[in-house]
Amino acid sequence: MSNTPHELHDEFPDQAQAIHALKAKDAHFARLLEEYHYVNRAVHRAETRVEPVSAEAESALRHKRMRLKDDIWKALQAA
Repeated sequence: MSNTPHELHDEFPDQAQAIHALKAKDAHFARLLEEYHYVNRAVHRAETRVEPVSAEAESALRHKRMRLKDDIWKALQAA
């Protein structure tokens, strides 16, 4: 378990400009980013026990974050 937030600028350091550009022109992509940030913060709060949740809920959050990250990567590759 990592207590380090998985911020997108750390996950995709070479894609910062592409993320910004796609966010500005694609509302669906912008919503993906918002959801990723929300879920990522929830995972971090769960991992650090700021907002403890069950192991199952924490795992579900991590899986959701992973799916969102995959969707963001696919959108970046398609752009």
